[in-house]
Amino acid sequence: MSEFISWLEGNMLQCFNKQLFGLDCPGCGMQRSLIALLKGDYYESFILYPPLSFIIGLMMLLVMHLSFRLKHGASMIKWYFILTTFIVSASFIFKTVH
Repeated sequence: MSEFISWLEGNMLQCFNKQLFGLDCPGCGMQRSLIALLKGDYYESFILYPPLSFIIGLMMLLVMHLSFRLKHGASMIKWYFILTTFIVSASFIFKTVH
């Protein structure tokens, strides 16, 4: 697992938006946050990109709905997606302002 994490650290994609305009995009920090999460450093992961846990939760809900056909799965996914979008937007605005 540590070889995979080392490979990820050495092959991170650069943000096109940051290169072109010099500004962070709404997803900036997600790669570093995921690497910190894979290392087991949950606090650092949250500090680097707070919406990551919501995005992972959304993906897990989607897989559960597709696998088990949850009764209200589509509605739960819709509302969880709206919540996640709000959190990504709020995080982006907070990061841009500070």
